[in-house]
This record gives sequence, structure tokens and C-alpha cells, in this order.
Amino acid sequence: MCGLAGELRFDGTAADLGVVGRMTTCLEHRGPDGSGGWARGPIALGHRRLSIIDLSVNGAQPMVDPQLGLTVVFNGIIYNYKQLRAELVQKGHRFFSTSDTEVVLKAYTEWGTSFVDRFLGMFAIAVFEHRTGRLVLARDRLGIKPLYVDHTRDRLRFASTLPALVAGGGVDTSIDRTALAQYMTFHSVVPAPRTILTGVRKLPPATVRVVEPDGATRDTVYWTPDFTRDPHRADWTARDWEEALLAKLRVAVDRRMVADVPVGVLLSGGIDSSLVVALLAEAGQTGLSTFSIGFESAGGESGDEFEYSTLVAERFGTDHHRILIDSSRLLPAIDAAVGAMSEPMVSHDCVAFYLLSEEVSRHLKVVQSGQGADEVLGGYDWYPPLVDVPRDDAVEAYSRVFFDRRWAAMGDVLEPDWLVADDAPTAFIAEQFGRPGAETSVDAALRNDTTIMLVDDPVKRVDNMTMAWGLEARVPFLDHELVELAGRIPPELKLADGGKGVLKRAARGIVPDEVIDRTKGYFPVPAIRQLDGPYLERVREALTDPAAKRRGLFRPDAVDAMLRDPNATRTTLGSNALWQLALLEMWLQKVEDTAR
Repeated sequence: MCGLAGELRFDGTAADLGVVGRMTTCLEHRGPDGSGGWARGPIALGHRRLSIIDLSVNGAQPMVDPQLGLTVVFNGIIYNYKQLRAELVQKGHRFFSTSDTEVVLKAYTEWGTSFVDRFLGMFAIAVFEHRTGRLVLARDRLGIKPLYVDHTRDRLRFASTLPALVAGGGVDTSIDRTALAQYMTFHSVVPAPRTILTGVRKLPPATVRVVEPDGATRDTVYWTPDFTRDPHRADWTARDWEEALLAKLRVAVDRRMVADVPVGVLLSGGIDSSLVVALLAEAGQTGLSTFSIGFESAGGESGDEFEYSTLVAERFGTDHHRILIDSSRLLPAIDAAVGAMSEPMVSHDCVAFYLLSEEVSRHLKVVQSGQGADEVLGGYDWYPPLVDVPRDDAVEAYSRVFFDRRWAAMGDVLEPDWLVADDAPTAFIAEQFGRPGAETSVDAALRNDTTIMLVDDPVKRVDNMTMAWGLEARVPFLDHELVELAGRIPPELKLADGGKGVLKRAARGIVPDEVIDRTKGYFPVPAIRQLDGPYLERVREALTDPAAKRRGLFRPDAVDAMLRDPNATRTTLGSNALWQLALLEMWLQKVEDTAR
């Protein structure tokens, strides 16, 4: 896992090494094991390395192959790199390293832009062709690895994080009003290609972008999951689906043990991470390190799930670490977590992941996580209300149960100058739901959440917070082959047993029943969900800061009312609406500091 950055000029000038250097320095936390740079005329590339595959200098980046006329920078992991390497050797390619980076480079030589079809993994890639001056950018199917882009008439810059682009200078940091409307509607999610900043876009998942020397671009979407029923599986029983899902998960978990360093597991005590641990134990894995986090209770909410994580750790004999966070660490961690965000993310889980990652990074470089199962397998409570909704009515039904606020209420919070002229969030969902390949209303919601919401909330949260400490997180529930199978599973099997029924039933006899039958949990951070004391004061400070007043995003009367009763106003799904506003302001103020 690493951080990458680069600049390609279109105006006949040489790439600015100072800019790329500033961006690369900003990525040091993602790659604390080494750095590298390379420049040739209009192109400059920078890289920060977290050594996981081929720990020698031979695996360093940017990786240049003068004979092939290619240079590559790469963030991620190709789990099947050894198999691809063997295939490429048979085709006559010679290797100077044992890294997956070199496999990426040789695969591009052999298969061109279709090289991504061969990869099993998570990745953001930039390949530069010396002879043609062409730049190729690529992102993995589920968008697990990020890639941000700032494209102007004269140049294109790209980086693994948005703050790195801002650190390079010259970025239009004005607020994109459509993105703001999406943030206020979709739990802080701004779907690709937008970000909250006008001058920064992100390469969408499952996309290859070819950038010509004159700045012209063309995108190819190389993967789209199908959420319709498979006629070849029409006679499958519920048990058939359970066994098939379990088989895919076994493969996915095994793939994610590929590393030249030890791999642990973030064990929350929920069914998803518990099943990952159970399958590793089943496969004979011993001495597995597992990690759980807990906080002090607040507002009547428990701050830990140690009861369940300890049960799983004892059952499977892991080397378990229970990390109890003292309240004195939580407040400063809020600003630190905001500083680690590439985009504003409202979930209080961010702070938990940030602190957990800090502790885990003292022990390991790589962990597996159960993230993604709820979106892929129907674990959220907004799916059941869609079961009997006709497909043509799905947009309204989904909006009613999922949106933080409807379009008509947007003006109750935002100042008039920040409102766009039309209901952009609903139009976006209507466009997504209108695409073929999703059979029922539930299928349409699951596809949207798997390919959009998941990418720019839970997945981004895990990437940003773990990489803030040079920790690589791997997510077996987002193995694309597992996701393809899950899309075909009949929705009623996913929604059974209160959600994720097909997974719960598959896990019987493997995971303790107490974990399967427990109430769904999250990484709990009660002090943020129930704002009080110094946490409320931090929120007040952000929303009354001179920068916030100059920006004038939110109506003062709405902010004042929320501050008087900070835990009363909740979004449709129960999140703290005051925290949503404050988090955005905190992040924007961090960006302003970076841009200075």
C-alpha cells in the first residue's frame, strides 16, 4: 500500500518537480517506508512506499523499464500477481523484482488497457508511455483505492488524496454546490466524479482513463455488477446460495493473506469480521493477531463490544488485543481524523478507525476487515421497506427511507446562495436506478449502495483512517467475484433474519451463535453521537469560527437551534445533524490551512 502523485503538462513546459514533491510529502503517512520521484519532460511522478510485497529496493517506485518504455506508480495489491507473473514469463517477459508492481507494468505491456481485467485486487495505477507521451490511469472495480484528479487546460495532476492535490497549489477550492447538495442528502457521500471542491474530481471505480499528450481523455468502464436473477441458477435452493457465498468468501479471505509481512484482522465482534477470523482458523491459520477498540459510555450508549470480540478471539485462539481508548485521547483525535480525511465523512466510525489504526500499526502493516458486507448482502434497515415497492416507484421509496433530508427541506439548513436550482440528489438517484441490470427495487438500492455509497463512505473511511498510520486494510467482502455472486442472490434471502440472512445462515456452525443472533452493532463512539461537554464546544467552535461565518453555508438560526439542543435533530437514519454540519466546516477549515 502506498501513496502516488503526478503531473502531466499539456502546454509544452516541463513538469513541476516542486509541485510533485509537495504532493508526495503530503502522502508520507501512506508510505512511511520510502519515497521516490521520476521526471521526463512533461511528466513527473512521485511515490511513497509501504513495503508489503518484495521488501527489497527492487520493488521501489516509480518503477521504470527503459526497454519497454514505461514508468508506473501503483497503490494497492494484486492478489494474483504470482499467477500473472508465471503467465507473463511464459510469454517471454523477464523480471528484475518479485513485486506486484512489476507485474502491473509487464501486464500493461502485454494486454494494454485491458490489463485491469486480469487483476484480482485493489489498486490505483498510473502508467506513462515514454514514446507516445500518453498517461493511463486506472482504479479497481469497487473503488477501494482512491485516485483524485485536478485537470486544467495546461496540465493534469493526480494523487492518492485530495489534500495532496491542494498541497501542490493552484487548485480551485471553491465549493461545488451540487456536491454540497449531495453531501447534505447522502450522509456526506459525494458520488464520483465530483468532490466537494470544484477543482478536484475523482476517477470513478472500475474506470480506465487514457490521457493524451494534448489533454484529451477517454474513459472506459470495465466492470459492472449485475443485480438480476441468473437463469442458470434458477433451480438453486437457499442452501445452494449459502454454500456458494461461503465458498467465495473462503477464497476471498485466503487471497488477502498474500503478503511478505504478517496479516491480522480488525475484529469488531460483529458477524462479518468474526466470520473472517473463523475462516482463517478453519484454513489452519495460527497465531493470528486480532484487534478490537472500545470507548467510554456516554448518553446511555455503550462504548465497546468487547463481549463479542473476546468470545470470538477465545473460540479461535487468536492473539487478541483489546484497545480501550481513554476519554482524554478522543477530543484531539477528532481533529486528527478530520485531517486524515480526503473528503468530509460524517460517520463517527472515522475517529474509531483512526485510533484503532494508530494502535494496530504498532504491531502490523496489514489487516483484514469485515467492511462492506452490509451493502453487498443487505444488512441495513432501509432495505426491507423497499420489498413490495414496484420498480417504477423505487426512487421515491428509497429517497424517503435513506435521504438525510428531502429537497424541500434543504433551505431550512443551507443559506439561499448555496442552493442549486434543481433537485440534483433525486435526479442522480433516478439516473442510477433507471439503468438496466437491477431487477427489483431492493436490487436497485443494493446496486446503488454497493457501487456508490459504499465506495465513498465505508470504504473511503477505512482507507483514509488506516493509511493515516501506514496500515493496509484489506476487505474480503469486496472481492469482486463475491460481489458478482451476491448481486445474483434473490433479495429475500439477503433480507431474511433481520438482514444478511444468507450470510448468517451460512455462518451457522462456524461462528458462535451469540455473534450471529446479536443486535447489529457499529464501531461505537458515544461522545460524538451524544454531543456534550468539550465535544459540543469543539462543534460550536467550528460553526462559529470566522472562516465559517465568511463562508456562510448554513442558516444562523438553524445552527443556533441545533446548538441549543445538540442531540435533538437527527437525520432520517438517526445521525446527529449538528455533527454533519460541524464536520463539513472542520474539514473545509483544514483544507484552507493546507492551501495556505
